[in-house]
Amino acid sequence: MAGEIVGKGFTLLILLVTVSFAAKIRDIATVEGNRSNYLVGYGLVVGLKGTGDGKSTLFTVRSIANMLQRMGVSVDPRRMTVKNVAAVMVTAKLPPYAKPGMRIDVEVSSIGDAKSLEGGTLLLTPLVGPDGQIYALAQGQVVVSGYEARGAAARQVQNVPTVGRIPNGAIVERGLSYPQDVREINLYLDNASFSLAKKIQDIINARFQAQVAQAVDASTVRLKIPEGMDMVSFLAQVEDLDIDVPAVAKVVIDSRSGTVLLGGDVTIAPVSVTVGTLTVTVKEAPEVVQPPPLSRGETVVVPRTELKVEEKERRIMELRGATVSQLVESLNRIGATPREIIAILQAMKAAGALRAKLEVL
Repeated sequence: MAGEIVGKGFTLLILLVTVSFAAKIRDIATVEGNRSNYLVGYGLVVGLKGTGDGKSTLFTVRSIANMLQRMGVSVDPRRMTVKNVAAVMVTAKLPPYAKPGMRIDVEVSSIGDAKSLEGGTLLLTPLVGPDGQIYALAQGQVVVSGYEARGAAARQVQNVPTVGRIPNGAIVERGLSYPQDVREINLYLDNASFSLAKKIQDIINARFQAQVAQAVDASTVRLKIPEGMDMVSFLAQVEDLDIDVPAVAKVVIDSRSGTVLLGGDVTIAPVSVTVGTLTVTVKEAPEVVQPPPLSRGETVVVPRTELKVEEKERRIMELRGATVSQLVESLNRIGATPREIIAILQAMKAAGALRAKLEVL
């Protein structure tokens, strides 16, 4: 019986040249209270095609028995088979200013030994916040980006089939309260900088011809709402002011499927990248050795291992990504795979060359 193992790795070299240009205050700072809140819940995904939790996953069996008991059906957990059901953790982000009735996306992750959540349906699951209060209810069809196929002696897995998403899968039941009659509010910088905080203060005061902004520290600018203006109108004008700083756009990376989404305003500083791919192949091909006739010897299996190391050298390439299309063209020119592109973007972000907020799903 032969087996084959292939391992790949790559290295990155980032050379950074700093540039700056105009951006909006809303791109580099956040208004106090304008933040998301994390929610979590425990639920069951049903309707799987025999890819759910095994019978040894006791908490799944107990959860099903308790659920059926609440519905008036009494069952013995020891006689239950749960291969079409999987226990999952459900997570979501409650956006700022969320109101009851709004819908939000949820993520479903297996916590048992389920093989895949493909084709399953999440049953009604309460989502709670850190305070223990229920803020949303989730239910719906699970969308999985991966798959798993297996036979008696082979198994093929693409991406992560035990994690899925439900677009608009939760309904907000409880909103967060925000004060509406305040006359002072803080502006928090995404990246702390005394010079940037001072610059924001001066730009806002010049726009309103009054001392309405005060830089408190490297990450906080306190705003006073002028007389005769309401909070919404004032903050709308503040967020729309231009400032000469590195622009902050957004890049969303799905590390499981290798998907990279870049916003239209994403730019990069000139950088140079080299990607070297190392491939190690280990092949096991055991050989059966038969003894000579009438020798009273024994048949033995002699291990035979073939080891092959292949390294592809690539030259350093310069990336000049003034636009998203130029960035993608440069990465395709060096032959980068989706996984390598993710690593390149993360390294660019760490070096400060990527002018975007990097979010990994």
